[in-house]
Amino acid sequence: MDHPSVSLPGRVRAGYALGSLVTGAFGTVPGLLLLPYLTDTLGVAAGIAGLLVLAPKAWDVLINPVAGRISDRTRTRWGARRPFLLGAGLAVAVLFALIFAAPVKSGVYVALMFLATATAYAFYQVPYVAMPAEMTDDYSERTRLMTWRVALLAVAILVSGALAPVVTKQFGDGIPGHRAMGVFVAALIVVGTLGSFFGTRKAPVGAITQSEPSLAAQLKTARANKAFTRLLICFIIQAAGIATMLAGVSYFATQILADPDTGSTLLFACFVGPALLVMPLWSRIGAKIGKLRSYVLSSLIFAGAAALIALAPVLPNAVVYVLTGLVGCGYAGQQVFGLAMLPDCIAFDAARTGRRQAGVFTGLWTAGETFGLALGPGIFALLLAATGYVSSDSGTAVAQTDTARMGVQLGFTVIPAVVVALALFTLRGYDLNEARLSEGEALERTA
Repeated sequence: MDHPSVSLPGRVRAGYALGSLVTGAFGTVPGLLLLPYLTDTLGVAAGIAGLLVLAPKAWDVLINPVAGRISDRTRTRWGARRPFLLGAGLAVAVLFALIFAAPVKSGVYVALMFLATATAYAFYQVPYVAMPAEMTDDYSERTRLMTWRVALLAVAILVSGALAPVVTKQFGDGIPGHRAMGVFVAALIVVGTLGSFFGTRKAPVGAITQSEPSLAAQLKTARANKAFTRLLICFIIQAAGIATMLAGVSYFATQILADPDTGSTLLFACFVGPALLVMPLWSRIGAKIGKLRSYVLSSLIFAGAAALIALAPVLPNAVVYVLTGLVGCGYAGQQVFGLAMLPDCIAFDAARTGRRQAGVFTGLWTAGETFGLALGPGIFALLLAATGYVSSDSGTAVAQTDTARMGVQLGFTVIPAVVVALALFTLRGYDLNEARLSEGEALERTA
């Protein structure tokens, strides 16, 4: 196998990172606004709304591995992955706007549009995540590439997550406000699509080698990669915890902080803003203590700060925002090191087997991550239903009981903290470090 250049040009890193506008916007806004849109604008009961949000994303568990296998076998003058960035990315933009277009006031319509968008997104996300393993074979360069990507991801989350509620309110809340928000986010997705497609036109693509002959054989190969399996399970569980917290932002700002107008935006700004500042620090920490230890450290920071936010009823709002900033710092590290460890697992498998199948691993990865992100709103919705949250079709939340408010509080703080911390036990036995990767590559060269 030919190995791509060790160091990537800055313009290639930046071009690849722009794809985070697509993944960040689609990964953030539905988790933030779709559940409140269903319960407080369309009047859908909380339990049913949770199922409507979960079901389309659960579909990705099936479609993402298929998208990975298809992209593995694609041969074009643009490479195996880039054609999907353009076509699927533009489809995601159009379909996303349609989710909130509301030609009929129906939760079923929303679910169907969300399903179509999730399908298009699979064919963008899987090839996009597969690219780093083929762009460079250098252990440290992958961390640098992921640092650029996660930095842009933080910007995408900040812009989409913080401004989407502002746009919604600016255009009158309710259905008109959500329509305007859908168009705004679709525009961000178009920018990310074009940036990632054109920005990676000179990126190395790696060697085209034989892939496993069937999807079943590829899945068996992925299961044989123990490091990948452990990392994947941890990332899925943590994604569910993070998404549970994300789903509660609007509810927490309204019911606990008593700030329905600016609370969501401030929480998001505090979550993402510090993350941009600590990104270089996480890169240096990773170089000093390793990716795995850095991943564990960042996860514990996330969990600890999230648990402390449970004291919000007796804390000044300013302290809650500071703690949210610490959660964001931990989240930044989780993303940097989780996404940097993934291509290590893929590269080790390629060195071990001599087969090019990054799409299979990233298909499983993105399917699992997407399912975890879908579980979050589902968990939060079930908690709302269990504690008696009352839905509304007026576009604004109605007054809730103390029990319902307690459900909102726990769903935003304690439950995400416990889920993220407990997930770390699945990483026991993960032993893929720079030395082991070098051994694998040396064996490949002598084979």
